[in-house]
Amino acid sequence: MSLYPVNDIMVSVCVVTYNHGKYIGTCLDHILRQRRKFRIEILIHDDASTDGAQDVIRAYQKRYPDIIKPILRVENQYSQGITNISGAFNFPRAVGKYVALTDGDDYWCDDYKLQRQVDYMEAHPECGFTFHSAKVVTEDGALVNGELMRPYHTSRVVKPAELVDKATGSPFASFLLRREIVEKLPDYYVDCPVGDRPLELMAADYGDSYYFDEPMSVYRFGIRGSWTENQMNGDYVEKQRKYAADMWKMYHRFDVETGGRFHEACEHAGRRVEFLTAVNTRNFDVIYRPENADFLQELSRHDRFFIDFEHRFPKLYHGLRRLKSGAPKQIEEKGSV
Repeated sequence: MSLYPVNDIMVSVCVVTYNHGKYIGTCLDHILRQRRKFRIEILIHDDASTDGAQDVIRAYQKRYPDIIKPILRVENQYSQGITNISGAFNFPRAVGKYVALTDGDDYWCDDYKLQRQVDYMEAHPECGFTFHSAKVVTEDGALVNGELMRPYHTSRVVKPAELVDKATGSPFASFLLRREIVEKLPDYYVDCPVGDRPLELMAADYGDSYYFDEPMSVYRFGIRGSWTENQMNGDYVEKQRKYAADMWKMYHRFDVETGGRFHEACEHAGRRVEFLTAVNTRNFDVIYRPENADFLQELSRHDRFFIDFEHRFPKLYHGLRRLKSGAPKQIEEKGSV
């Protein structure tokens, strides 16, 4: 017997995809196999893929016409300056009580993920957002350091200020929010170059969040066409500088919009972004400033070792790297939209 009204959609699953033809079938299969006691809809926005992804999506829509509701673009929207695809095209058509998110190259690996998140939020109306850790794999499926997508080491309530000033990224595919949080999108969301971080700020403005310290999704690292690959094309240092400036702008707007309730958290989070872009561009003067010591300690021991090695012995480091890749991973891998 269903716990929820059978005629109501409980969760709108918002999927964004571009040239994920190799992966979108896996993504959809794992959404459809969720063990749940409520209805869902799957809202897909494909941004003019050229690799056959739209054919895959059409085939799934034909099999599940009441669940899968795609927008299949002929012209790429991201290249026209619409950086937050979810907010522009998926959120406005969501009808579920909750909104779940994923990129088309990631997938859920726990068949009870949605049910567990919904059950918690139904029992805790003060909670606007739940998320969890993820397994991290390369394009060929090899496991990467799991700590990359594990922001905390225990399941627990996350208070609003802590969510604003979170040291480690969260997998986009873990997000479940109350729909009212995304019904009216603030300017700092619309103008942000990535979509995941402002959603966390919007959730913090709502109230408490809850984190499940279990890898209920899989995050693909280093996929062709990812945010990091796009950053690497052209003037990488300038792109990182602009990214930091845009993120500072987001935190400042959020700070104003929330009446300064999270001022210290916003300032600390903005400084962390500057530090991480210094790590990515190997600006050692910034990395080793005394005021950045806490941020340096937030990095893994592995990353701190290689940063220090490169700083002290640059010629040896780059010579060894040419022989065998062992450098730290990019801190910001994929900016979800």
